[in-house]
Amino acid sequence: MSDRFTLRPLGTTERSEPGVNLEEVWIIIWRTFATYFAILVIFRVMGKREIGELSILDLVVFIMLAEIGVFSIEEPKDEFIHAVIPMLVLLLIQRLSAWFSLKSQWFRETVDGKASVIIQNGKIDENEMRKQRYNFNDLLQQLRENGTSSVEEVAFAILEPSGKLSILEKQDNPSPDMNGFLMPFITDGKIQEENLKRNGKDEKWLLEEIRKRGYQHPDQISLLSVDHKNKWYIDEYDEKK
Repeated sequence: MSDRFTLRPLGTTERSEPGVNLEEVWIIIWRTFATYFAILVIFRVMGKREIGELSILDLVVFIMLAEIGVFSIEEPKDEFIHAVIPMLVLLLIQRLSAWFSLKSQWFRETVDGKASVIIQNGKIDENEMRKQRYNFNDLLQQLRENGTSSVEEVAFAILEPSGKLSILEKQDNPSPDMNGFLMPFITDGKIQEENLKRNGKDEKWLLEEIRKRGYQHPDQISLLSVDHKNKWYIDEYDEKK
C-alpha cells in the first residue's frame, strides 16, 4: 500500500507535527556558515581569476561547488562530511588541471581553446567564425562596444578563448602583420609556428634571431613577442631577479 495513505481506527485523529524543528533550523544555520567559509577557502586556494576569464574547468568546478553547497544545506540530516569530501575532490581536480595547463600547451588549448583570428586586414574569416560558432551579431556588437565604426578599420580582430574580441585598428598598427598584438612567437619554450606564418616568418628565421640575442634554443625562453616597431620582448625561464 502507498506510504501516502494509512488506515486509522475510527474516532482517532492524526497528531500534527510541530511546524518548526528548532534543532534542524540551527543545523541549517550552522551549515550555511560552514559551507560559505568552506567554498570561500576553496576559491581562495584555486587562485585569482576574473569571472570573465574563467576556464571551462573552473566554471564546471564553480557550478558543482554551488550544487554541493545547496545540497548540504537542504539535507540537514545527512552528514556534513558528505559535502566536504566532494568539495575537496573538486579542489584537487582544479589544482591538477591548473598544473597541467602550466606544463602543457596542448592540454591548455584542448581544455580552454585557443585564440582565433576573425578579421585580418579588414577581411572577415567566415570559416573561422563557423568553427567557433560565432555569428555576425556577436561580431558587430563587440566591434561597436570597442568604438569601431567599420570593419575596414580593423587590422586584426582575435576571438579569445574567454569569448572576448580583441581588436587592433589599422591606425594603431600600420604594418600588415600581427606584431604588437601579443601574438607570441615562443611560449613555454615552444615555437608558435602558426603565429610565425601569420607574420610571414618561419622557424629558421626565428632561430637565427634568438641566437643573435644569445639564446641557443627556444626552451630557454618562456615568452617571446615582437611589436610592430620591431621591439623584442624576451622573458627567460628561471631568470635571476
